Amino acid sequence: MGASVAQYLHETGSVRLSLDPPFRWASGWLAPVYCDNRRLLSFPLVRRSVGQALTQAARAEFAACEAIAAVATAGIPLGAILADHLGLPFCYVRSQPKAHGMGQQIEGVVHGGQAVLVIEDLISTGGSSLAAVEALQGAGAHVLGLLSVFTYGFATTRDRFSAAGIRTRSLATLDDLLLVLEGTGEWNSAQRAAIERWRQQPESWSPAAPQT
Repeated sequence: MGASVAQYLHETGSVRLSLDPPFRWASGWLAPVYCDNRRLLSFPLVRRSVGQALTQAARAEFAACEAIAAVATAGIPLGAILADHLGLPFCYVRSQPKAHGMGQQIEGVVHGGQAVLVIEDLISTGGSSLAAVEALQGAGAHVLGLLSVFTYGFATTRDRFSAAGIRTRSLATLDDLLLVLEGTGEWNSAQRAAIERWRQQPESWSPAAPQT
């Protein structure tokens, strides 16, 4: 599954590599890799395959799930597709409560004690995902875990989820993606070395940093 989803990411142009200049994430981190899973939605066959893969993973690893909660905004269409496949209730979680109307952060219905699976497009620092988890728990939900299409797999991020007691599962990892890109010949050994340095210390990485 990981190789197939990584191939979809590559074929749809959802992944970009750039050392000069690097990408700047919302977290402020610099990165030589940027993954935009929203592009997957524009390709019907890919969208269907990813939806089926999410459904398979949810049934296999989060079988007790009673509702799907997506992290806004990129997780919303993926979560809605999954909820439809599973025939389950769906809601989504904003990054912040609305400043107008009912002031809601969770859009949809969540019941106390309900077993909820959180859906993200990707896991990077984990900040937005854990904020959504906290909002759901504050509403009385029992969060079973988090399912995403892709993860960068940073050790610091894994530690954050572990400390919060949240199990994660991703369809594809950075290693899956690197194997696909390696087969295309689109990058050289210097680029690979830069990505490996970045993966080890993403919060302090710079393209100008000396190789160790």
